[in-house]
Amino acid sequence: MSLKSTSIAITLLFVQACTPVQEPAIQDPTFEKQFLNLSYRSKPNGYTHVVTSSPGKMIFLSGAGGSDQEGNMPEDFVSQADNTFKNLQAALELAGATFKDVVKINYFLTDMDNLTELRGVRENYLNMDAPPAASAVQTGLGAKMLLEVELIAVIPE
Repeated sequence: MSLKSTSIAITLLFVQACTPVQEPAIQDPTFEKQFLNLSYRSKPNGYTHVVTSSPGKMIFLSGAGGSDQEGNMPEDFVSQADNTFKNLQAALELAGATFKDVVKINYFLTDMDNLTELRGVRENYLNMDAPPAASAVQTGLGAKMLLEVELIAVIPE
């Protein structure tokens, strides 16, 4: 080995010896979501005011509509709502999550008169005391859609 090669090897060993060892981060084995309501406001119907979550993997689902697996759009709201939640469930499962992992949900309806029916279908899929939610009237959803739903979920890493 030449003097130059030996010098480089010794320098590399010295740098390596002086470099602090990066210890792997200790991960908190607990993962928790808390659903909270403001004490000075009445308890909301079908959602909470606030959700907190320990660190985890966030999952964002694009708006889902009420077509069935073959792409057919039913005419009635209840069938569309049920299909919408089935589509959301499949998307959550694709990401390794379930409805229990949802921390935020937004509903876009063409008619707020369908809100009661939406809540009836939703209770078959979601905990009605959580998560935080918002509902809005949206015209022009397209393709005979009466409902579109988007959501955010968090799961442990």
